[in-house]
Amino acid sequence: MSHLTIKERLKIEHWLNEGRNFQEIADFLEKARSTIVREVRKHRKESREAGYNRIPNCCIHRRQCKLKHVCLRARCNRQCSTCSLCNEYCTQFQEERCTKLEEPPYVCNGCRKKNQCTLKKQYYVHDSADRDYRKLLVESRSGANITEEERQFLSEQIHRGIQKGQSVHHILETEKDQFTIGEKTVYRYINAGLLRTKRGDMPRSCMMKPRTRKPVEHKVDRKCRIGRTYADFEAFRKNLPVVEVDSVIGRPGGKTLLTMQFNSCGMMLLFLRQRNTSQSVIDVFNELEQSLGFDCFRMLFPVILTDNGPEFSNPTALEVSPFCAQLRTRIFYCDPYSAYQKGHVENNHLILRRILEKRTSFNDLEQSDMARVMSHMGSLFRKTFNNVPSITLFETIYGKEVLNKLGVSLIAPQNVILTPDLLLKK
Repeated sequence: MSHLTIKERLKIEHWLNEGRNFQEIADFLEKARSTIVREVRKHRKESREAGYNRIPNCCIHRRQCKLKHVCLRARCNRQCSTCSLCNEYCTQFQEERCTKLEEPPYVCNGCRKKNQCTLKKQYYVHDSADRDYRKLLVESRSGANITEEERQFLSEQIHRGIQKGQSVHHILETEKDQFTIGEKTVYRYINAGLLRTKRGDMPRSCMMKPRTRKPVEHKVDRKCRIGRTYADFEAFRKNLPVVEVDSVIGRPGGKTLLTMQFNSCGMMLLFLRQRNTSQSVIDVFNELEQSLGFDCFRMLFPVILTDNGPEFSNPTALEVSPFCAQLRTRIFYCDPYSAYQKGHVENNHLILRRILEKRTSFNDLEQSDMARVMSHMGSLFRKTFNNVPSITLFETIYGKEVLNKLGVSLIAPQNVILTPDLLLKK
């Protein structure tokens, strides 16, 4: 079945405005009814607009509410229920949702009462729907089209053959039944650094200049950004504390650090991983939940902001606890090439790099070494937090028991070390 075109989406919007049902629209376009239903429900957009001369108030108490001065404006004497700021400032706000949006046609396009309604609305708009579709089409077809297990198997098989002096062509031809990808694709994965084998391991490849093209990234879930963009993060976070997560690479192919920055207190957690893979990040999250407990984990990590690295491309496994199948956190992604959107963790990396300098291998380090680094970094006086160490602020917010489970302790100010010598004095 062919994809919907923008002209067909325009017809869907027009017929919805006329009050046509899904079956009629499907018959006109010669599509399945389920196709039209999915299209409308997936691409409908929320709107706060109200009819002419009406306030967009969707609080369930709006008809009998008598509150004033909720937004603390001194000169305002009107009732808050007649103000457009009411829903944003009132602590007693409870949203009333239109029950008709839970049944066909799931949108307000053909509703006769939309000009009198003050509730939040949902509209299907053809050009917006087509833009979302195009964006999803590009994102879902980008990256390496293999699973994590397939990538690891391919990496080991190619590496084993290359170490014997075999060519990629020879390896693929020898074991045709083992591989489902072509020779050119293998070279693309090697050039992108997705496999254990490097260009330097293939003498002939070193003689040829690599082509300049967009690097290939392996995404466990290629649709991971849907509903988790930075704009979604801004709309969701409200007053919830945010933890920024990132990776710090030692030498390629070796151990890697997972860093977690608590924006509320400046505390940074460090976790050593054997490889920079999606599974290694999932393992850290699961071990943390087992150590801290589900409720404590959810309290510490209500909202997580990270970048678009392939190690974070399995958000469902990170968000949902494997032990109780409940939602333990929410993951969101920065916009591409926008590291400034998680500037707190990036700035703290500058302090971390005083101890673990660039191009330093992490292979000889253990998690106990990371606990020592966390303790010294967290004991630093920071002007941003009125010269109160991050560990002290963290303990005030979350308690000393959590610190003890993380293996972090306060260091006396005169004993704080932020140089490579810290890890030499074991």
